[in-house]
Amino acid sequence: MENAVLLFLVLLLVIVCTIMLAKKLRVAYPVLLVIVGLLISLIPGLPKIELQPKVVFIIFLPPLLYEAAWACSFRELFKWRRIILSFAIIVVFISAVSVAFAAYWFIPGFTLALGFLLGGIVSPPDAVSANAITKFVKVPKRISTILEGESLLNDATSLIIMQFAITAVTTGMFDVPKAALQFVWMIAGGVGCGLLLGWVFTKLHKLLPTDANMDVILTFIAPYLMYILAEEVHGSGVLAVVAGGLFVSQKRYEFLSSSSRVRGVNVWESFIFLLNGIVFMLIGLALPKIIEQLGDTSLMQAIGYGVLITAVVILIRIISAYGAVAVTMIMRNFITVADPNPPGAKGPFIIGWTGMRGVVSLAAALSIPLYMDNGAVFPKRNLILFITFVVIFLTLTVQGLTLPFFLKRANLKELDYPQPEHEVEKYLDKELMKLSLDYLQTVFAKSEQHGEQYQRLLANLHNQLKEEKDFKLHGKTMDILMKLLELQRNHLIQLNKTKPAIDEGIIHKKMMIIDYQEERMRLRG
Repeated sequence: MENAVLLFLVLLLVIVCTIMLAKKLRVAYPVLLVIVGLLISLIPGLPKIELQPKVVFIIFLPPLLYEAAWACSFRELFKWRRIILSFAIIVVFISAVSVAFAAYWFIPGFTLALGFLLGGIVSPPDAVSANAITKFVKVPKRISTILEGESLLNDATSLIIMQFAITAVTTGMFDVPKAALQFVWMIAGGVGCGLLLGWVFTKLHKLLPTDANMDVILTFIAPYLMYILAEEVHGSGVLAVVAGGLFVSQKRYEFLSSSSRVRGVNVWESFIFLLNGIVFMLIGLALPKIIEQLGDTSLMQAIGYGVLITAVVILIRIISAYGAVAVTMIMRNFITVADPNPPGAKGPFIIGWTGMRGVVSLAAALSIPLYMDNGAVFPKRNLILFITFVVIFLTLTVQGLTLPFFLKRANLKELDYPQPEHEVEKYLDKELMKLSLDYLQTVFAKSEQHGEQYQRLLANLHNQLKEEKDFKLHGKTMDILMKLLELQRNHLIQLNKTKPAIDEGIIHKKMMIIDYQEERMRLRG
């Protein structure tokens, strides 16, 4: 037991050091973590690590997806909903079909059913990988929204393909109507469970006498319950967590206090940092166990098959990205689209190049049963697992390492929010100052506006509670300042609804500053 704990602590230390090295080298840390994990796995005498799919799906996936959904802009997701859904459903299906036929034609012993199984596993880009990569490299807002949105929603498509491929392999039959109905139920059941539990948790926060610590604990419980409930009713646990996370994040200013929001952000950032590090390190560490199970297929042959499938999924995604642009240019004549102007050749290529696969694909491959219903060994299971690892490794390393280079060469402009961030912040500061001054003039009579209290409140507004250590807040002063902050917060929420030209990320940044100011006031009051 002590050795296991020591090994885990050493692993955490290696993860932290690797991420520090990645920052120094200006490399996306998921890429370096996978490489370091792979190198560590080759050290003789170290225990071989085998990823358990239930561990990934139950322990890691819900909080990682919940945090990603919480951080997403629902306004942006809705704006680009057509292209996001087309990538999450149509492109995943096209990728799975392409992989199925490539495996059937070029990999000996692969049936079409096994090809569809492999395609369902490797076709969806991973939300965890996408979120980690796009936080490191600077991409235009629309590209990051499309990438994050599709990777949050595409698992329902891939998992249904995978499940029915397994059925086809084990029974030799494929029921198309049944597959269609199950696909619809996975979406409806998953989204319904997520929204239901999201609503329940918002009510619990409001009705129970919770404090900041309890609120944070409830936010940790929510994604796990959403995922488990959806899976129990055979819906999509992934979609449940995404839908619930989006719903709760939109309500955060209604049921969470500023203390809960400030503390929650700090705790969740550290927790997600830790989970991301462990997940990507485990991908690299899992390789020796996967190689051991290859059986009759030589390592070089298996690597060749993996490179082939990787090339297929990358090529199909790039072609699909250009196809999506072509379809948009046609459909703009019939419906209102988010961007009626063609983005040029560089934008679709970047979208196509950012389809990194991750730990969800590996966990899906590991979840393939060892034996079929008749007791026979499941065919090609170990080769599918190895090919999946190669696809993950190559998309993370090759695409992850070259993405900054391609972005620099593409020199894509920020089309949706071209105004510099500092100018937007300056505009918002003026808006909030005007709002605050108007409020102060309604609270204080004209005869009081030259008094000490009014002037100190005015100075406090200008200084944003900085360097005023001797300014003690009490009584009416505290009440007025608290009311001012609440007015500012509500004004920003309204601006987010009525001014779509302002980046929602900047608005949320300002609202977080207001939360910090409110907490400082309480500490000094």
